[in-house]
Amino acid sequence: MGQIDRRVLKSLASKYIWWKTPDEAADMPDRVIAQVMNIGDYADVQLLVHEFGDDVLREVIARAQAGQFDQRSWAYWHYRLGLASVDQVPPLPSRRFA
Repeated sequence: MGQIDRRVLKSLASKYIWWKTPDEAADMPDRVIAQVMNIGDYADVQLLVHEFGDDVLREVIARAQAGQFDQRSWAYWHYRLGLASVDQVPPLPSRRFA
């Protein structure tokens, strides 16, 4: 992943990763970014896009883990980032048990 501004991550983490300290959450940039992509308000999503860019968001969604996105956000970001055409959104990541 490219250069990530920890100050921005910590600011977003303090709002969206409430179960960890901002410093702990900033050590998991994919998790913070995915959480904002999934439940972020408009202003925070715009900040995310401006600060990190579409390429970083594409990387995050490509590595998404089960439970990080709901169906609506998953579909939105696939369309928004040019990763899917209409009715061609891939299934959400799922947990696999051996």
